[in-house]
Order: sequence, then structure tokens, then C-alpha cells
Amino acid sequence: MICFFAVLLVISSYGCKPEGNRFTSPKGYDLNHPEKFNMPESLLEISGIAFYHSKSDTIYSIQDEDGRFYRQAWKNKKQKHVTFGKKGDYEDVAILNETVFILKSNGSLYEFPFLESTKEELKDVKEWKKILPPGEYESLYADPQTNQLYILCKNCKSDKKAGMMSGSIFTYDPAEKKLISSGSFSMDLSALIEQELILKSGLKASALTRDPHTGEWYILSSVNKVLIVATPDWKVKSVHRLNSSIFNQPEGLAFDEQMNLYISNEGDEITAGNILKFKLKS
Repeated sequence: MICFFAVLLVISSYGCKPEGNRFTSPKGYDLNHPEKFNMPESLLEISGIAFYHSKSDTIYSIQDEDGRFYRQAWKNKKQKHVTFGKKGDYEDVAILNETVFILKSNGSLYEFPFLESTKEELKDVKEWKKILPPGEYESLYADPQTNQLYILCKNCKSDKKAGMMSGSIFTYDPAEKKLISSGSFSMDLSALIEQELILKSGLKASALTRDPHTGEWYILSSVNKVLIVATPDWKVKSVHRLNSSIFNQPEGLAFDEQMNLYISNEGDEITAGNILKFKLKS
């Protein structure tokens, strides 16, 4: 599709609107040719995924019904888990240095020491309630350098009216085990809505991670079937439409230490839950 000069002046930061069955990828990756790892039945509804210090030898995950924190090696369906909470709608997980955080759809956070996750029973679980504005949440990112958590709102009334997507930042004090509110941020979605790259109701973010080298944000939307790359200051850089035959229900997002990109997908009656690995191309 040819982008005319006049249009480029307005939407140059977003690129051209995808045409037909063209599924693009962020620089360095090929989202159309993944290495697939099908999950066991216990992780049919896998949602968030994470790595401990970016090491890919073990994948940590949650699913959105049981309050369990899972661990398993790549391509090894045998998983182990520890229970951190009752049944509920759990959406994302992040490991912030030596602490695990799990995000519930209502905005509550669960926190426990990573070292305890290999035990049969957790004894030190803390729940943070009502720390976020009212809404629905699915995206959590932990920055190990700043000890901060970034949380995106999937569905907030004020965002829909303004054509924005908002988020909150918290700084974690591991010594005191305290979360300190450290500000907020937002992303302008109006151009994406006007170009019909996403729904009028917004992006509906389902996962969030960050390129540790460039600082760029990777934002996943299962509802819109897109992956968005944004600048460190939350300006849209590129939009990549996802092939629904590859991405059944993309819900989790993470980089490993070799900069390989991982996206997890919930399964259904026909398709198994899976994690897709996209190797960084030289």
C-alpha cells in the first residue's frame, strides 16, 4: 500500500495501514515463523509469562483461573507449581529481581519472595488491594534497574472518552516490602483509532514488556490481534497485525537474556495453550 506524502505528515510515526493478509514484524523478528511449545492441560488458559533474571532455562507462568505460579523448562510439558491464592481472574506475572508480582484483573497485586516459589507451600504472600484506579487490568512489567512496576489499564472509562491508554508506576522497596506510588503515564491512541488499526473502544492491552537495550515498549492486544512497539516516552512507533492462525489468544509477553521474544496464547476446545518463541535475527 502506497502512503501519500500528505498522509505521511500526519501519521509518519505509525507507518502504513496493513493491507490484506500482510502480517508485519518488529525489526529483528519474524512473527510468522515461531518455535511452538504446546502447554499441558493445566495451562490451557495460560496468561502471563516471565523469566527470572531473563534466564530462559525456566519459564514461569500463571493461568487465569487458578491461583498457581507455574515453572517448567522449555519444551518440557512437565510443570511444577505453588499456590499463591484462591481461584480468580489472574492476568499477568512479573519477577522483579527477587520478588514475584501477580496482577489480578481487578487491579489487585499479589507479592511473594521468588525463593519461596520452589517450595510446596507459600507462607509469605501479600495482597495489595485498591492501589489502582477502578478498571480492568491485564498488563504488568517489572523494571529490574529501577525497581519499578508498570501497569497498563485495559478498560478504564476515562481512557475511552479521551482516546488514550493510561497506566500507573510503582516503586518497590524490598527492604520494607512497600509499594510506593510513583506517577502515571499515558499513550495517545487517537491516530490508531482513526486509521482503524484498533477498535474504537481502544487497544485493550493484554501484555506489556520492554526491550532492555532500546527501552522501547512492546504492547500486546489479544482483542485487536496486534503488537505495538512504542518509544520509551510512550509514542507509537509501529503497529503489527497478528495472524489469528498463529496467535489464538495472545496474553503473555517476555524477552529472555538473548533478546528472543516469547508470546503466550490461551487455548480453547480445539487448540492447546502455547508459548511461541521468536528468535532474534542477526
